[in-house]
Amino acid sequence: MSPETAQKFDAIIIGAGQAGPPLAARLTEAGQTVAVIERKLVGGTCVNYGCIPTKTLVASAHAAHLARRGADFGIRTGPVEVDMAAVKARKDRISGGDREGLESWLENMKGATLIRGHARFESPHTVRVDDRLLEADRIFLNVGGRAVAPGIPGLGDVDYLTNVGILDLDVVPGHLVIVGGSYIALEFAQMYRRFGAEVTVVEKGPRLTAREDEDVSAAIKDILENEGITVVLGADAISVARHDGDSGAGVAVTPRDGAPPVVGSHLLVAVGRIPNTDDLGLEAAGVETDKRGYVVVDDQLRTTVDHIWAMGDCNGRGAFTHTSYNDFEIVAANLLDDDPRRVSDRVTTYALYIDPPLGRAGMTADEVRRSGRKALVGKRPMTRVGRAVEKGETQGFMKVVVDAETEQILGASILGVGGDEVVHLILDVMTAKLPYTAISRTMHIHPTVAELVPTLLQDLRPLT
Repeated sequence: MSPETAQKFDAIIIGAGQAGPPLAARLTEAGQTVAVIERKLVGGTCVNYGCIPTKTLVASAHAAHLARRGADFGIRTGPVEVDMAAVKARKDRISGGDREGLESWLENMKGATLIRGHARFESPHTVRVDDRLLEADRIFLNVGGRAVAPGIPGLGDVDYLTNVGILDLDVVPGHLVIVGGSYIALEFAQMYRRFGAEVTVVEKGPRLTAREDEDVSAAIKDILENEGITVVLGADAISVARHDGDSGAGVAVTPRDGAPPVVGSHLLVAVGRIPNTDDLGLEAAGVETDKRGYVVVDDQLRTTVDHIWAMGDCNGRGAFTHTSYNDFEIVAANLLDDDPRRVSDRVTTYALYIDPPLGRAGMTADEVRRSGRKALVGKRPMTRVGRAVEKGETQGFMKVVVDAETEQILGASILGVGGDEVVHLILDVMTAKLPYTAISRTMHIHPTVAELVPTLLQDLRPLT
């Protein structure tokens, strides 16, 4: 039997998330032929299960919340009703439109071939997709990640939702129980509370959002509890069981031994994510992964095989749309622009999209303390920010940490109205490696939230 002939391309991109399609565009613009392989939905997590649909739902939830608060602003309204089917339809329309636009772009990209199916390596240069064998000099992984199915006793015996399944709900749960106390969990908690569900968050740790400073975690807890969300902490022995009640089948979540169960109509499990690297045949290519399954990459996102790169959630260098897209920019700059960009050049930044949001950049105050360096800190409650008072959004605070010797900003936590936008002025100065005085002496527009950052930086105190 003669050996199988592989279809040859200059490059193969496995996964059409946030890094794959723009890289395909750059490579094809450079005259290369590219195969883009996608086993499910073009756009990856962001477009289909993450940023786009969830922030669309957050916007609907905010509208419901603001409508209920109308009297606070002197506006009289009738009873507020949430049409969850219409909310879901709006989400599907916006998310679907983004996906269709991305699909059309790829399908009409000269030099690119969009191939549907699951890819597995057969050798360092060849990949099989069903009955097709593909070969390329360069291969790029953009395979993303998925929700963890934790080993909680009884979980396999009940119906439960992940961040994917919950997006299909077209009714408001009677009581949504959420296992997990981090970013995805809390966004859904507040969202569904505002839609009208009773919500309980069950977290195994001693506080929510464990990677944040304690004052940030405490403020987030207060924000959620002020809206009627029940928070159960220290749930160090969680178990679940089916519960049959008067209103039908539900679920009982027991936080710890001897504790009374939390009985709900729906269960959302949001305790983390894992990379989609376990069924790619990486061993056939010689690509190494770490103990958590993330592809091992260097500072320019090359794997342990010289002609293979890994971008996005599968490389462990960030789990956000913005880190994925920046991965694309780093790879393209090095390959096509003779511009030696590196992962280590970027400042860690992200947001938590509860309302008000948390915008984060750089180190936490706790991380700075552990580093042993001398530092200064400025903190200002949103109750002292005029724009927040005018908008009736005074929950949270702004906090910035500065190196006492270099005067460079080390990190910021902006928890408050507009925090996800305000944090960028700090991020830009950090990236430019300018001293904090580049902001503290800048005149900002009044009335804004951002105008209080210079004031904050004029009142720095030693970090203790």
